[in-house]
Amino acid sequence: MSTDPRALSDPTGPDHRDLGRSMGIFTTSPLVGPGLPLWQPAGAAIRRELERLAEEVALAGGSEPVYTPVLGKRSLFERSGHWAKFAEDMFPVLDDGSDDPLVLRPANCPHHAQLYAADPRSHRDLPVRYHELGAMFRAERSGVLSGLSRVRQINLDDTHVFCRPDQVGVEVEVALAAVLEVARVLGIEIDHARLSRRDDSARWLGDRERWSGAEAQLRSALDAVGLPWVDGPGEAAFYGPKVDVQVRDARGHEESVATVQIDFNQPERFGLEYVAPDGSRARPMMIHRGTVGSMERMTAFLLESHGGRLPFWLAPVQVCVLPVGGAEAGGVVDALRRSGLRVRQETDGSLGHRIRLARDRRDALLAVVGPREAAAEEVAVHDPAHGPRVTLPLAELARRASEAAARRCGRVALETAPPAQSDDADRLLHSSSVPPS
Repeated sequence: MSTDPRALSDPTGPDHRDLGRSMGIFTTSPLVGPGLPLWQPAGAAIRRELERLAEEVALAGGSEPVYTPVLGKRSLFERSGHWAKFAEDMFPVLDDGSDDPLVLRPANCPHHAQLYAADPRSHRDLPVRYHELGAMFRAERSGVLSGLSRVRQINLDDTHVFCRPDQVGVEVEVALAAVLEVARVLGIEIDHARLSRRDDSARWLGDRERWSGAEAQLRSALDAVGLPWVDGPGEAAFYGPKVDVQVRDARGHEESVATVQIDFNQPERFGLEYVAPDGSRARPMMIHRGTVGSMERMTAFLLESHGGRLPFWLAPVQVCVLPVGGAEAGGVVDALRRSGLRVRQETDGSLGHRIRLARDRRDALLAVVGPREAAAEEVAVHDPAHGPRVTLPLAELARRASEAAARRCGRVALETAPPAQSDDADRLLHSSSVPPS
């Protein structure tokens, strides 16, 4: 992650739970229950932007969006293997009086397998790629729950690819390229990838030849996209090899932000097929992939890595408007909002107090509007994170800021503006004794 060096120099690092409180990102309620965070408007703004990014990257990679229910019959998860392996981490069945009760899903891959199975498939139809940003549920014990990083409802950016064995390498390259694109946009610095594969024991599902072919394609894909990687023999899931993309968090700890997983298990368990060129029935390969991953964990990661001072396009409040001297700033707020920006107007208390509130929230830009600015349709703008203080025409600020948001920029280019003029609002903004944050 491209982080604030101050965060990396702190051995403890910022805690996203503290940032979440001061920035109004999320809250919890004993009536709702532990591990079930409530996203406040500021957090919802971050999450919406991450969801849009995840969907855009998935669509650019040829995926089709789908929606599936958060419930499924117990028999669905018995057949997929989740019940046998993860029953202790799943919530109890919902007693509906039937012999095959409903269960909150721990994953949506069995649902996507049923979407694939709904229609006959030819080798010409493959690959089939389904993308869904859906809720999954894990019955985490209360002692391990922590803010957004360990929760009981996970909102996951998830894509499942059904392809022929000869298409695995290309699909893994597409998946890794999508991961790298998301990392670039989010400012995440990839440390390395880890290739988890089988060892010489007999505990793996599927024949060795199939594993060897899949592992070779994973290695080739890693080399093709230029990711440094380390080998992890014996670390694969029992149903297939995988690639984990690793980063360092604000404390320097290694963390996985994305996984590309080959799955021999579910196509076999659900009897998924396609018609091969010779007319025979063949088994597709299944690839699990994600880019942004869990909305909760990614938000926590970004908050801690940036010390709450998020890139402009992700900032919950992109412009905080601060009227002074009795100026009416409603027109400024409306104009900026019409440009698609997230705007807050702070009116109560002294200017210094209001600036402190804005900086505690890590608002991206502070825009002071005095009587002269209001009359001239200008604003005195300050970027607390990067330093520039300028006076801009309102229309120019709206244009620059909306372009920066649309292009997912880390900051708004204010430096090319003319020098701020010596007016009351500008003097107040410059002379504020509030320390930078």
